[in-house]
Amino acid sequence: MATARKKPASTEQAPADEAKAGLRILKKYPNRRLYDTQTSSYITLADVKRMVLEGIAFEVHDAKTQEDLTRSILLQIILEEETGGVPMFSTSSLAQIIRFYGHAMQGVMGGLLERQMQAFTDLQSRFTEQTPGGIPFTPDAWTGLMGGYAEQSKALMNQWQEQLKNAGALFPFTVPPGSKKP
Repeated sequence: MATARKKPASTEQAPADEAKAGLRILKKYPNRRLYDTQTSSYITLADVKRMVLEGIAFEVHDAKTQEDLTRSILLQIILEEETGGVPMFSTSSLAQIIRFYGHAMQGVMGGLLERQMQAFTDLQSRFTEQTPGGIPFTPDAWTGLMGGYAEQSKALMNQWQEQLKNAGALFPFTVPPGSKKP
């Protein structure tokens, strides 16, 4: 009596475990189409952007290799946003980010950017919660509030860079890219 072969547990149970955790799985096919396994339908990058805005946890996997493509898809959305309207990043800031790739400080910079984004998000949430119902949330109000945050953030970044420059004499690998070694 022949028995049916089972797939290895790792490929068979991984999607089920992820679904239990509330993680939505999207599959990317070679024809560039994205397939939402929860709704059993094809979706667009605009749909993925909506998921991000709604705080829906998801991962994008290559349909053939199961490689995680989530970061790649998120970067595609950022590229579309940057080219479609008012860009968030200046040419200078993009060049500075690129300079950190392959540098000893790459991991530090990634963590720093992540913490800054979280601090900004927390500040925005607190501002929204504390705004009385009668006062509209306007870009001008946000800009005024953020003036102090931006100055504080800039001062902290300048202090951090100065400390790195001073440390460069003892530890040359810590000098930020684009800076001259002392």
